[in-house]
Amino acid sequence: MRVLVGTTNPGKLREILQILGEIPGITWLTPRDVPCPAVPETGPTFAANARLKALTIAIATGLPTLAEDSGLEVDALGGAPGVLSARYAGDPPDPAANNRKLLTALAGTTDRRAHFRTVAALALPDGRVWTAEGVLEGTIAEAPRGHGGFGYDPLFIPAGERRTLAEMAPPEKDAISHRRRALDGLRPVMTALGEDG
Repeated sequence: MRVLVGTTNPGKLREILQILGEIPGITWLTPRDVPCPAVPETGPTFAANARLKALTIAIATGLPTLAEDSGLEVDALGGAPGVLSARYAGDPPDPAANNRKLLTALAGTTDRRAHFRTVAALALPDGRVWTAEGVLEGTIAEAPRGHGGFGYDPLFIPAGERRTLAEMAPPEKDAISHRRRALDGLRPVMTALGEDG
């Protein structure tokens, strides 16, 4: 069975394909293989956006589609930037500007607890949708560190770690990430689809 990974974000695409690896009976396709519509993230939650993207693309392409929405939630900021994570500093998205805005918002704040949240959705063209959520707890560093990853990774220190996600090798990050936890939640559904062909 062919399954389309519905994201044009190169960092997310790499992580999703690396985390999922080979699932018997599944052939992964990307937007490079199949043109798919851009879907505005208009939902109020990560789950709403993930479902919207997966279902819209599945119906438009006629292919089972895996999509996700994720972002950073900072306790001291009431959960911001949340669903606005990619465009926290404005449009078009600018990760460096987002990181600067976050550090400015947290200036002088001792409570730097935060978590990354991902909701992954798998939709079939017939309208069926499955979702799973993954959360990674941590804190926000005082300044960016590391050159790996993308987005807020240079600022996010996972619980129990001293390094930011951007200071970790990709396999280390992928082993603990919010994205892995969400995708692992969908793995039984994708395995069953692969077996059904």
